[in-house]
Amino acid sequence: MTRLPFVAVNANEVLSRHQLDNFEALWALDLEAVDAPNTGRGGWSSVHRLELLDVNGEQQCFYLKRQDNHCTRTLQAPFGEPTFAREFRAVQDYAELGIPALEAAFFARREVNGRKQAVLLTRALDDYAPLDEWFERWEQLSPVQIRTLLKAAGALVRALHNAGVIHNCLYPKHVFLKLHGDGAGARLIDLEKTRRAWFGQRDYVRDLETLDRRSAVPSRTQRLRFVLAYFGQQRLDDESRALVLSLLARRASKAAKR
Repeated sequence: MTRLPFVAVNANEVLSRHQLDNFEALWALDLEAVDAPNTGRGGWSSVHRLELLDVNGEQQCFYLKRQDNHCTRTLQAPFGEPTFAREFRAVQDYAELGIPALEAAFFARREVNGRKQAVLLTRALDDYAPLDEWFERWEQLSPVQIRTLLKAAGALVRALHNAGVIHNCLYPKHVFLKLHGDGAGARLIDLEKTRRAWFGQRDYVRDLETLDRRSAVPSRTQRLRFVLAYFGQQRLDDESRALVLSLLARRASKAAKR
């Protein structure tokens, strides 16, 4: 059984033009995977790059994610559902909440002989680079560029938390940034683990500590700039100082357990 697909309005023309506006066509595409397929959870999951020419002869780029019986169980889906179904819902939720993130172009799921399958097509963020790649050329960036990137990243995470949501896997590779003439753009990717902030500030600290711990390159001053951008402040106040102390305490606690 195949459920009705979601097709984004701005992707409908190019997908229809290439007869790729349905589950079966996208599932049958023979493409080279961008990395080794994930074979956990009793099935498999793969990611492929897809480039299509639109009616104007311009190239539109996507990432095609396909999975077979690669499921997760939750209270809402005790018998399991494809992880891409969770991510698609998160993409829609982020858009509704105004949180900048990747964009879905197509989604559909089906069940064949008891196996749950899903296809998720997302727009490629070719103008962006993940924060960990920016770190690789950190020393080549100007102070203004670094401040701009930190400000964009801080504002992005604040928008997430202001909406009462946590990413729940906030690594630098999931924060996509781009520089342009009047500032920087920022988006989040890999949303399948995202959830509401059930525990409020404790959850926000968890998100921030994960990002801080995985970001080895920035100096203490630069980390302070991120915190100030997160709060939209010029200098620390009692609330932001308390957050910094919570981050340090969580980091020390995790280090003690190693």
